[in-house]
Amino acid sequence: MFEELAVEHLYVHVPFCAKKCAYCAFYSEAASGQLVNRYVEALVREMQWVASDLKPKTIFFGGGTPSLLNLGQWERVLQTIHRLGWHGAAEWTVECNPATVSLHKAKLLRDGGVNRVSMGAQSFDPALLDRLGRVHSREMIFKSFDILRAAGFDNLNVDLMFAIPGQTLASWRQTLAEAKALGSEHLSCYEVIYEEDTPLFEQLQTGAVQVDEDLACAMYDELLLAAADAGFQQYEVANFARHTASAAAEVPDRACRHNVNYWRGGSFHGLGPSAAGYVRGVRTRNWSNTTMYCEQLERGRRAIESTEELPPLARAGEIAAFGLRMTSGWPLEQFQRRTGFDLRQEWRPEIDRMMELGYGELNQQRFRLTSKGLRFADWAGAEFLRS
Repeated sequence: MFEELAVEHLYVHVPFCAKKCAYCAFYSEAASGQLVNRYVEALVREMQWVASDLKPKTIFFGGGTPSLLNLGQWERVLQTIHRLGWHGAAEWTVECNPATVSLHKAKLLRDGGVNRVSMGAQSFDPALLDRLGRVHSREMIFKSFDILRAAGFDNLNVDLMFAIPGQTLASWRQTLAEAKALGSEHLSCYEVIYEEDTPLFEQLQTGAVQVDEDLACAMYDELLLAAADAGFQQYEVANFARHTASAAAEVPDRACRHNVNYWRGGSFHGLGPSAAGYVRGVRTRNWSNTTMYCEQLERGRRAIESTEELPPLARAGEIAAFGLRMTSGWPLEQFQRRTGFDLRQEWRPEIDRMMELGYGELNQQRFRLTSKGLRFADWAGAEFLRS
């Protein structure tokens, strides 16, 4: 099984938020100036740990709220990335909250080599933004989008959520229409998930909110129609991108290449508190505690809490499950090159079952989920997992 000599993808977790959102289960905490400065210095140390094994084609700063870092903190990070020779990444994404975007910061990021921004709008409805616990207003979405364009960004993603408690089909259509009017190059739309240890999950447990599966399905169908009408090509269950080249492609040219690497089972280094990495068959996870993360690196040690190396068949099952989230599914030869296993042989009963349900289709070149099957991609992917 082929592995690149140097890892080509980097994820950096920035664990700070102005306020924890009601639906969020990612590791994050309220920002304090002293801790953020300490985190930045620890991150610089961790970057140096992996410098000899990284030649990034993609970089992704996620969170938390990476745009919460101030100008000085971003300057320190950018200087380190340039010093290590990583600034030439073909795709360099930073997630941002509309409440934390300024023209000075946007220009600093763009001049520093960042060429893609993913903006967490989630909704344009003030009542739903409040329900989700977001700190930005609908007006901030439009203002921040204009600021990013003025700073020179020509590759912007807008994140939206649907099936939010209290959201109607009419309000979802309005949100999609307003997102279309922005004219972004990429659109990510996620159904609300009730994660344990979140306020929304507690509300579900107490009966304060209820899940309406029929409405969620109707919203997803509406999303597919609206995205196609706006000129987006769906390439993954929840992701849509513009394709500007004249020739058709399985992956549109404005797709998030960093995420495509995840779905195709590629290697990546993960830096920052709680960040996961996968390098040469070994999965790592950093401590989900910013203070502990900093302490480890200050003592000259990596901040890795756990490592895991799955048996080859179990890892191949994971790769199969992730890849089936893409509309192109798995090209059979590519899957065998990546994993060493024949998808049609090891998972024949699962493939047959998907086809019987109308969830999958198989030909000589590939296996993929149908449009019906993609709606249940999480369930379908779980069928391909191996212990």
